[in-house]
Amino acid sequence: MKSTLILAALASVATQAPAQTAPAPRAAADQIATKKGPLTVQPITHGSVVFTWNGKTIYVDPYGGAAAYAGLAAPDVILITDIHGDHLDPKTLAGLSVGKALMVVPQAVADKLPAEYKAQVRILRNGQRLDTLGMSVAAIPMYNLPEAPDAPHTKGRGNGYVLNLGGKKVYVSGDTEDIAEMRALKGIDVAFVCMNLPYTMDVQQAAQGVLAFKPGIVYPYHYRGQNGLSDVDGFKKTMNTANKKIDVRLRNWYPAAQ
Repeated sequence: MKSTLILAALASVATQAPAQTAPAPRAAADQIATKKGPLTVQPITHGSVVFTWNGKTIYVDPYGGAAAYAGLAAPDVILITDIHGDHLDPKTLAGLSVGKALMVVPQAVADKLPAEYKAQVRILRNGQRLDTLGMSVAAIPMYNLPEAPDAPHTKGRGNGYVLNLGGKKVYVSGDTEDIAEMRALKGIDVAFVCMNLPYTMDVQQAAQGVLAFKPGIVYPYHYRGQNGLSDVDGFKKTMNTANKKIDVRLRNWYPAAQ
């Protein structure tokens, strides 16, 4: 009788316990061939993506909570583009296994990172490059137009990144507009390009910039703005009309909103 009462009590507690919220399902990963094996592209959320290549894992702008990265390998390299909370997210970093990761960041981000990460930081300024773990990482400008000291993103503060992974050049725009440095890019195989007003650029501006540097593949990302999600279908339509050779890949970067 006593054991029956205990089991009944446990059942009662179990039914009253709050349900655990499962992380939103991620978009399916893509694989892109390189000279050193496949590059896996895993969209996470907003401006965050995870690359896996040649046994190494690269997190870009980890954001939105550690649960979004559940089941993925711990990072070997973390790239952070800017100081804003959707790029530099200390709470998410604290929930991830980042103790062995090299953190590649601009000076402004290094100045705001918690002290516990200082030994892991490598500062790159616009125009500088780092060769590590068989890959190269180059920092390029990202900023608003017209340039102004009170712009949300001033030139020189943040970094866009160009990675060379087994001969494939991957561009991550960060928060930028249709700047000359983006238009001047050469030989980009895969590009991740932002489009969200009023923080970066609109869809048409993004399309004109991409048409200028002609990547093989482009992923619209970072497309949630002040008034909701940008028209990425319209972006794809514009691109397909202007240059069908550019592969526009639409993925769901906002699974939690579904």
